[in-house]
Amino acid sequence: MKLLCSPTSPFSSKVRMAARHLGIELTEIRVDTNAGPAVLVDNNPLGKIPTLLTEDGVSIFDSRAIMHHFNRLKGKTLYPAKDGKRTEAEVLEALCDGTNECLLSIVYERRFRDQEKQHQPWIDRQWAKVSRTLTHLNAEPPKIGKKLHAGHFALASMLGYLQLRFEGQWEADHADLLTWARKFEKHFPDYQAMKPQG
Repeated sequence: MKLLCSPTSPFSSKVRMAARHLGIELTEIRVDTNAGPAVLVDNNPLGKIPTLLTEDGVSIFDSRAIMHHFNRLKGKTLYPAKDGKRTEAEVLEALCDGTNECLLSIVYERRFRDQEKQHQPWIDRQWAKVSRTLTHLNAEPPKIGKKLHAGHFALASMLGYLQLRFEGQWEADHADLLTWARKFEKHFPDYQAMKPQG
């Protein structure tokens, strides 16, 4: 299978880490979404990453759809079997994915608009969502049991993206999340190599 992705993308990172954890072999094809390459837009009308290209010619997007595809491929091991625990994992994944959307909105606002055209109230609104998420998760970091699940990979990718793009702006008040990231790395030693990085 081929994965259209970017090393900086938290959504790509989540999928790449999950694939490595499950022993799924991927050929990673790095794409620049801003350039709108044919290999991307021909397989995903939204032109977003990650996009998975299967051996039988099917394209799967977005990251959560890919995660569920991996889960089916590997005997339903990426999400807990019990309904309550599965819901917890899915909600954690959704929360972290939504937070990554907020972070990306801030990055894009700053990157693609001249400084005098940047809308600070929009940036502040997005950062307020991020701050609420961090406070919520820091108060009770998700437990890591014997098995990693999709929510864990989503949180790890989110923390990696924060470290990449917002270093020094959040760590002081969220020490328990930094501890969580170190604990995650003990369960997934490839974290440093596969978290978002530029």
